[in-house]
Amino acid sequence: MILRQFACRAFINAHLHTHLRQPQFSQTMARPSSDLAAFRKIFSKANNIAIITGAGVSAESGVPTFRGAGGYWRKWQAQELATPEAFSRNPSRVWEFYHYRREVMLTKNPNPAHLAIAECEERLSKQGRKVTVITQNIDELHCRAGSKNVLEIHGSLFKTRCMSCGHEAANYKSPICSALKGKGTPDPNTHDAQIPVQELPRCEQTGCHGLLRPAVVWFGETLDADILTSAETVLDSCDLCLVVGTSSVVYPAAMFAPQVAARGVPVAEFNMEDTPATMRFKFHFHGPCGTTLPPALARHEAELKEIQLDTDQTV
Repeated sequence: MILRQFACRAFINAHLHTHLRQPQFSQTMARPSSDLAAFRKIFSKANNIAIITGAGVSAESGVPTFRGAGGYWRKWQAQELATPEAFSRNPSRVWEFYHYRREVMLTKNPNPAHLAIAECEERLSKQGRKVTVITQNIDELHCRAGSKNVLEIHGSLFKTRCMSCGHEAANYKSPICSALKGKGTPDPNTHDAQIPVQELPRCEQTGCHGLLRPAVVWFGETLDADILTSAETVLDSCDLCLVVGTSSVVYPAAMFAPQVAARGVPVAEFNMEDTPATMRFKFHFHGPCGTTLPPALARHEAELKEIQLDTDQTV
């Protein structure tokens, strides 16, 4: 798959948006099926399932998406704060924003969609089948739900990276530093805390004490090469792909499922609305992911027969 050219995290431009919305030969393309039984038949035979997830999954857990109308923290949208330039200009403001997001996430829990994916992975792994989650989300809800094979292509809210020594580590402190305690309110009338840079989160590596940043992929930065390579490997070998709660408008993830579909692999989209890539897929299931996904990934009758056969042989 040719994903490297889109390795820089950015919003899809108008030309590519049009290209996705109007695929070649679109006049002859049928509306994706919503036949759950047909999907389940394919699902029952799939051995290597890739599940691509986006903000829509976490939104059902009450996680702010910072997208579209009302998607502001104070008077800024995420793409105005989630950049290296914004951090360089005002690290205090950016850390307030991420401190707020970290604290919010500590109050949220995985929803039925996260749990269904994790249960499916555990169940199928016992049958020699594999499920891999490729997520754009940085909230770790998939891991908290129990998923083990998770590729976080945009990083994690609960990891930090030192600007001086480059050391990256998990960090679940609440607050992450004393100066941020009680800060980060999203109220647009709130003034910046203007925390001195030396009081912001600092590296604890011996002899370093450099400024820490969130270990997330900001707009304008390239994805981690190792994670991207792993994602390419999964997508190149999968025999079924699910796209769950993603808008299909942020690159490079916007091209993942369409490229899988282009090689003839069934792709099923689970979303609250159509996306620019919908017409490229075999299935589309409309509605909340927490409602549509669990029955799609539940134990198939073929699995029950296999369990019964194993039981009979054991007896």
